[in-house]
Amino acid sequence: MVLNGSHPLPRTERGRVFLSRCISNDLLVSCLRVRPSCQARTRTAFPSFHLLRSLIDHVRTHLVQRGDELRLEISGAAFEGKAVARIDGLVVFVDGGVPGDVVWARVTRAKRNHVEATVVRIERSSPLRVKPRCAHFGVCGGCRWQHVDYPAQLKFKQQHVLDAFGRIGGFRDLTVLPIIGSEEVYGYRNKMEYSFSGRRWLPHAGEEGGQSEIPSADGVYVGLHVPQRYDKVLDLEECHLQSELSVRILKLVRSFARESGLPVYSSHSDAGYWRFLVVRQGKRTAETMVNVVTFDDHPNVMRDLASKLVSEFPELTTVVNTINRQKAQIAFGEEERVLHGDGVIHEQLGGFTFEISAGSFFQTNTAQAERLYGIAREFARFDPNDTVYDLYSGTGTIAIFMSRFVHEVVGVESVESALRDAERNVRLNGVTNCSFVLGDLKDRLTKDIGWMKSHPSPQVLVIDPPRSGMHPKVVDEVASLGVPRIVYVSCNPATQARDARLLCSRGYHILRMQPVDMFPHTYHVENVVLFERAGSPALAPPPDA
Repeated sequence: MVLNGSHPLPRTERGRVFLSRCISNDLLVSCLRVRPSCQARTRTAFPSFHLLRSLIDHVRTHLVQRGDELRLEISGAAFEGKAVARIDGLVVFVDGGVPGDVVWARVTRAKRNHVEATVVRIERSSPLRVKPRCAHFGVCGGCRWQHVDYPAQLKFKQQHVLDAFGRIGGFRDLTVLPIIGSEEVYGYRNKMEYSFSGRRWLPHAGEEGGQSEIPSADGVYVGLHVPQRYDKVLDLEECHLQSELSVRILKLVRSFARESGLPVYSSHSDAGYWRFLVVRQGKRTAETMVNVVTFDDHPNVMRDLASKLVSEFPELTTVVNTINRQKAQIAFGEEERVLHGDGVIHEQLGGFTFEISAGSFFQTNTAQAERLYGIAREFARFDPNDTVYDLYSGTGTIAIFMSRFVHEVVGVESVESALRDAERNVRLNGVTNCSFVLGDLKDRLTKDIGWMKSHPSPQVLVIDPPRSGMHPKVVDEVASLGVPRIVYVSCNPATQARDARLLCSRGYHILRMQPVDMFPHTYHVENVVLFERAGSPALAPPPDA
């Protein structure tokens, strides 16, 4: 069935009339002869309201089904890189659309209150649409917005931050500083993680223009995952997110792996050898690491591979073999074998040098990380006598970056290997006013607080949690500390907005917000929020206010 976004033509005329009369909430309310201001009471007093609502959702689902083609006018950008259209009040999330497009899209999933679709042809292109640079765009999961003009990407990301704080946090009339874009929109990544697969993922080979997976003759493919499919890998020939050197390394490793005769690891059989290829580069030091993650230990194979890599790429600093015998598909393991160099590279940030091992976390966009931490420092308005707690301190990049502006920084981190990296980086830079505490924040801020007695009370908290945000108990304990200022750095505005709501219910208010784009051509965005506790001394305005 084909539907036109302006004038839908359902399967029967009766269905068209019913849908046109019943699809809006305003008509639902008028049918019940209730004023809009009484809708909440109506839903309780009249069960028929819920029945009618369910009936309309049921009709919607059956009028728009999987495989239907819809003519849609794309009106906005949604999170996770999708575009948004509406057809008689029904929300349609569209893969491959750009706001301003008029497209024909095939329905891939019809749910009760929304539809998902994929663009099959473009009737009129949006002025925001540009030609993607990469031949794999649209199939590879590395980029979702390479077909969108970069200034428009920034606008959408800024709106996503506002939407998250409005929809999830319940905040209204927030002022958000203009998003800081990346000067490099290609080749900006200092780390790329490629996956091995024993099956080749082909675009547009399946039913209804979909995708399919076929066994390969040589059994080894290397690349990135297809969108939202962590079990499917696209064999890469090019990638513009990291350097050209990274792609050349990928091709050599793939060729070597095919000739080795060793199979790719399969989580289904829990057997095989090749798992991941990780390329890390120091953008400001020109150092490069190749880390090959395998399921088992074959020293002779790895020595031969390392020799080929160093011969072909003499600029390589180090080659590492990480052995992961666990079933979990992660590029970490219980053993690391250094095959060339000393097993680490270095990167510079804010005038400091950081040592990066195979398993270390480091922000993947060096230049934007420096801007991100600079914003956090400006927001904090440090005094030279301040004590700062750096929660979720990781490998110590933020703590060390802030150290020269304050009296003392204390980092709290739950991963021991990350804490050891932080201590090593402190020694490497000769920093004497940073220390680190190992432990889970739920414990370290509540029952196991002996460490606090060794340090002055903090004037500032810097919080940079994982994508999942803070545990509610941690938010509660953070608020209980009563620290005058909190600087919250997040890679997920949704969980940040959730935590912000809790903090503001405990006596804090939002003073400033600054989005930073760390990942051009993706929907991801970092956001820095400054919270001030009620009754704290007023802060001076920012220099550019």
